[in-house]
Amino acid sequence: MDAPFPADPARTTRLVARGGEALVFGLGAGDRCRVSDPEGRQPGLLFVEDGALTGTGLAPLDDRDIAEAAAARAALAARGIDVSRLAGFRLFPDDAAPGATVAFEAVSPATFALVPTGAAMAPDEQTPPTDLKIEIESLQPSGGEAPAPLAEPKLDLRIKAATASAYRVKAGDYIQIIDVDGRQCSDFLAFDAAALERGKEFGLDPTVTRTLMGTANPGPGLHSKYFDARMTPLVEIVRDTVGRHDAFLLACSAKYYEDMGYPGHDNCTDNFNRALKPFDIEPRAGWPAINFFYNTFVGPDDSIGMDEPWSRPGDYVLLRALTDLVCASSSCADDIDVANAWAPTDIHVRVYDASENFSKGLAHRMTPDAEPRLTRESGFHPRTSALTRKFVEYRGFWLADCYSDEGPIAEYWACRERAAIMDLSPLRKFEVLGPDAEDLLQLAVTRNMKKLAVGQVVYTAMCYEHGGMIDDGTVFRLGEHNFRWICGDDYCGVHLRKLAAEHGLKAWVKTATDQLHNVAVQGPRSREILAAITVTPAHQPTLNELKWFRFTVGRIAGAPVVISRTGYTGELGYEVWCHPDQAPAVWDAIMAAGEPHGIAPLGLKALDMVRIEAGLAFAGYEFCDQTDPFEAGIGFAVPKEKADPYVGSEALKRRRETPSKKLVGLDVTGNEHIGHGDCVHVGRAQIGVVTSATKSPILGKTIALARLDVTYAELGTEVEIGKLDGQQKRIPAVVVGFPHYDPQKTRVRAEAAPEAAAKAPAASPDAVSSMEPRGAETRA
Repeated sequence: MDAPFPADPARTTRLVARGGEALVFGLGAGDRCRVSDPEGRQPGLLFVEDGALTGTGLAPLDDRDIAEAAAARAALAARGIDVSRLAGFRLFPDDAAPGATVAFEAVSPATFALVPTGAAMAPDEQTPPTDLKIEIESLQPSGGEAPAPLAEPKLDLRIKAATASAYRVKAGDYIQIIDVDGRQCSDFLAFDAAALERGKEFGLDPTVTRTLMGTANPGPGLHSKYFDARMTPLVEIVRDTVGRHDAFLLACSAKYYEDMGYPGHDNCTDNFNRALKPFDIEPRAGWPAINFFYNTFVGPDDSIGMDEPWSRPGDYVLLRALTDLVCASSSCADDIDVANAWAPTDIHVRVYDASENFSKGLAHRMTPDAEPRLTRESGFHPRTSALTRKFVEYRGFWLADCYSDEGPIAEYWACRERAAIMDLSPLRKFEVLGPDAEDLLQLAVTRNMKKLAVGQVVYTAMCYEHGGMIDDGTVFRLGEHNFRWICGDDYCGVHLRKLAAEHGLKAWVKTATDQLHNVAVQGPRSREILAAITVTPAHQPTLNELKWFRFTVGRIAGAPVVISRTGYTGELGYEVWCHPDQAPAVWDAIMAAGEPHGIAPLGLKALDMVRIEAGLAFAGYEFCDQTDPFEAGIGFAVPKEKADPYVGSEALKRRRETPSKKLVGLDVTGNEHIGHGDCVHVGRAQIGVVTSATKSPILGKTIALARLDVTYAELGTEVEIGKLDGQQKRIPAVVVGFPHYDPQKTRVRAEAAPEAAAKAPAASPDAVSSMEPRGAETRA
């Protein structure tokens, strides 16, 4: 990583230009700018008024840059800039190494446009446009500037440090509360304005809100509201770029500072009392408030603690008024502890008209220092959102929890008996290519990449040096030097690029998540459905010829697709990969072909049931960085002999020889709810933990996966699942093998008709390709 510009005395600003999108930014005279290509092989086009900059590594435009140049010029023209006077430059060659940089300096104040070039990527290509990073060193000191407004504001209000202000908001309008310099708490109050005119005070009520929402901090989405004592919603959360706030306690009060030995200290409660006085609102000794950006938490001993806020400069919360409101916001006055990082700073409030249309989302960061990305919609969202309003945020995307017509149980049976389709676009996709691509993956994952044939897929683990897991996922081999790594964690791309740099490997790892969205089509009828609509070239396998853990290239409804025979359900199934722009057409074609077969959409609740029955690992449940593949139940993905060393190989060898824990199945007695994290006991001693559990519809009983001490991991061992404190209530269970459902994987391997496959004898392990897993499939 390049050394950053010095932070003092200059001000440093960091921006990201998204792949294929124009970013407009300004520089003052003397400002220095550095543009970096973190993933490599990503040219950029830079446009600025002629003569406004000087620098190195700036090449003239060529004929291939005409289309991208037009987009950048249009973005600048929209800002009122005379594009006829623009000079254009090309940044980075086509084969730029990861981390390549270009630096320049502004000779005079100017507006710039930067476009990371690239068009939409076909699913069998490996050319995703990726991000470029901008770092600006300005000699102008920071003036506590708020970020650019989201739209034209109706109210633009600066709340100075350690003060509070009141303001009116009309029903439907949006309220943006911005932490200008970061790590600064802001308390928020809201009152029903019409009730105030009648002499009635109905403000935010923490007890009602917690009770109705079931959480301390409502998040963006349908269930995101704050209520008053009448159970009337006053505001809803639309966006949140922090995700960590107070548990809705009191705003700081005079008593807090008096008890700490600071009588007369400014406090939010007294500031609110003064600000609300013109509205005839009775003063209080302590105001129950939404404490935005305030990092308080409940400890394991039930005590409430606090630490520095998580918010960074420019972070914000966007709310929407659900009725006419009188609101009040503060900049918290606390300068005697970590609540505001010891130094109160300004808060900025903007109000936008109800006619604006802001997307809902939480901020997702790939790494702690990454730019936040708000929750986004997959290419299939126009179709799934027409079928349900029950969405949850999953790894930066909105996914359906279940569908409105019948619910998760019916969706489950559709998958087991007929066919189901589910949006799994949040899977992270990385294109790994270059002459050393195979060597890089051989170093990074547990399986032997040298045995992987073109057109084949393999399930594998990626580990740290100590043997703990980073993630699991699948590797697709697209060519001799071309691979695709599909997993769940963004950090895998960072890890792979770091390994390539450390070992001097000529390989690029390009992020393709936003260019490659996917649905899984799973169930006994899935082959019939997809075979009827998939057209493949003569040199590619047809859908009927496609073997387990292989992929083919073709078209559905004219849209280019890659189809892999993989899944996460324990059923015969496929995953269909396409560009997001083509996703609605692909969805429509699959649903139309599947209608005679009883296909149904499937959400995350039903998916969790089928994957637990099939014994499939899930990140944060069956594995984490403290868990090795053996403890996660995927030891089959770690071959005893691999020609080349890989990250964690020595640790995994030791762990294989001296295991301490093992993943097992549990059959649970009775119908009590069992959940992730429940303790497992033999006598008084805790000997393990439940990782996942569900009430299995097809088996008619509660089943679980659990990580137990090897002493008690033998089949038939009787254990107890602890409730309450783990001692006062016990639920009997017995250790069994897993998967609980179709343990020999006859259904996913089925080459005959599904009914015949279900009755076929179990396949001999010797008949299974050495690259095919014996206990898991692609994970979501």
